[in-house]
Amino acid sequence: MKLRKRVYEILEVASPEDLSSRIFDTFIISLIILNITAIILETIESLSFRFFHFFKIFEIFSVIIFTIEYVLRVWSCATNSKYKHPIFGRVKFIITPLILVDLIAILPFYLPMLISIDLRFVRSLRLIRLFRLFKLARYSEAIKLFGKVIKNKKEELYITAFVIFILLILSSSLLYSVECVAQPDVFSSIPAAMWWGVATLTTVGYGDIYPITPLGKFLGAIISLLGIGLFALPAGLLSAGFIEEIRKSKELVKLCPHCGGNIR
Repeated sequence: MKLRKRVYEILEVASPEDLSSRIFDTFIISLIILNITAIILETIESLSFRFFHFFKIFEIFSVIIFTIEYVLRVWSCATNSKYKHPIFGRVKFIITPLILVDLIAILPFYLPMLISIDLRFVRSLRLIRLFRLFKLARYSEAIKLFGKVIKNKKEELYITAFVIFILLILSSSLLYSVECVAQPDVFSSIPAAMWWGVATLTTVGYGDIYPITPLGKFLGAIISLLGIGLFALPAGLLSAGFIEEIRKSKELVKLCPHCGGNIR
């Protein structure tokens, strides 16, 4: 029990004062970054051919480490009261987002060994290894802060997304009704006009679809201006959320480890 608790503390708790935990975190973060670098370099044909054996050995070594980490996390999770049941507790732990990411990070290596599948599909599994990048979420305070902001502002973001969706439907419908006669091949339907709506509202403006009638140009200009203002709303919400979370973290009252009193 003591060993399992200690393993859980090193893997999950990650206390700043715990030297073993800090060393483990640093090692895993470095290994993840090296893995992402190796995956990117593997796409360069000359490097992939020249250092094929090195990439293969490094991949095997990384998967072994990540597999041991995954197994130890599942084994030690029963230490936490939320996952104390030996079976259902571990199942609950396994389906948590970060543990699913850990599984996806190693699954492409084992999948070809477990089932017989098309080799072309096996090659595509190499890109799934980029999910290892999301393993950094466990160790990055910035990503954790971003997650808190999204969670706290989710209602406002839902409303903004709904308004954007309504504006997309309205703008596409208006341009279809105005331009369908002048450009029947381009604005052939409202779904076809939605590509123009998305490109305009996001100010990407590829230029492959655009209004040519005077009224269509006028509506396009108005919708473009609305898109700029509307897409600034989520940025403002997230910025305000970040400021709130940073202020909260600075205003946290620290407790004295000896007497339990407030440190001012």
